[in-house]
Amino acid sequence: MANLYSVAAWRRALLVLLVAALSACASSTDALKPADLGANPALLGVRTAWSSKIAPVDFPLQVKVVGHTVALAAADGAVLSLDARSGAVLWRTLVGAPIAAGVGSDGRFSAVVTRANELVALEADQVIWRAALTTQVFTAPLVAGERVFVLGADRSVAAFDARSGRKLWQQQRPGEALVLRQAGILTAVGNTLVAGLSGRLVGMNPLNGNTVWDVALATPRGTNDIERLVDLVSGFSRKSNEICARAFQSAVGCVDTQRGTAIWKRAAAGAVGLQGDEQQVYGVESDGRVLAWRRSNGEPVWTTDRLRYRDLSAPLVLGRSVVLGDATGLVHFLSRADGTPLTRLATDGSPIRVTPVVAADTLVVVTRQGGVYGFRPE
Repeated sequence: MANLYSVAAWRRALLVLLVAALSACASSTDALKPADLGANPALLGVRTAWSSKIAPVDFPLQVKVVGHTVALAAADGAVLSLDARSGAVLWRTLVGAPIAAGVGSDGRFSAVVTRANELVALEADQVIWRAALTTQVFTAPLVAGERVFVLGADRSVAAFDARSGRKLWQQQRPGEALVLRQAGILTAVGNTLVAGLSGRLVGMNPLNGNTVWDVALATPRGTNDIERLVDLVSGFSRKSNEICARAFQSAVGCVDTQRGTAIWKRAAAGAVGLQGDEQQVYGVESDGRVLAWRRSNGEPVWTTDRLRYRDLSAPLVLGRSVVLGDATGLVHFLSRADGTPLTRLATDGSPIRVTPVVAADTLVVVTRQGGVYGFRPE
């Protein structure tokens, strides 16, 4: 039995590495050259309001916005809070180990997971407790209702008391062998905890982890583990009780979280998440095509290939624009109406993998090399 377990464990580790390679290949631009962008159309007036620097970001960072502040983390173990209005550091601390997932925050408590599979909770710049986890984590913890929720790479979901670190419950679901080394979906809609588990969006009771509803956005198919991979990826669009999300290289769709039913699903081959507005949902395919779907029924509205092969981040909807970062550190603003370019901005030249966010009327962009930029309308 020991030998069988060792072989199985080795196989799981190998599969995780294979998916890391697969995910990288899915977004790689090395083999295909993007088209020349031409002159900057400069149809929007946007300026750099401030810039800052943290250590490189080589993990799936999720920037958390709370009011006018943003919570960030870097691979060296630094966790910090910035004032988006000025870029000033409000607090900064080191958790003592490289970070694998973060940041979750409700404005009072923050949480990250280290590469040693340790959940670390902070109150401002003070570490208040640590808890050992039995699985790797790539998704930022969710901090809500004085609880810290964790989505594990083994399709487990656990809840901890935010004050004491006491484990409240854990639910484990079976899944396919492969997992993505990128962030998944973990959020709250009203009194329901919502998690992406394999190709399913699952509503859970936050008090005990019991399943309230379960909706498939994509179903595993194929004859091998890679073909069967359908994990949901971070970055979703929420409108009231409706969540629209992407299953890796498989589908996009919208779910009614009140009824626990799918509104629509459509085949799509992307690897990063979505964003949307009242009328449309926006996403990026793996080749860099940017698309808009009608929110009500999933019908395509427009598509543009102007940014193909530029290894784009997930989109952000901001004003009349869809904002995306690329592998060369450029920030692109496209029209929400038809995808035409409005303007673009430069950062430090390193890839922008982190989804841009907005706080206090400031667009905040984080680069792979740790550049943090605040952009504001002129």
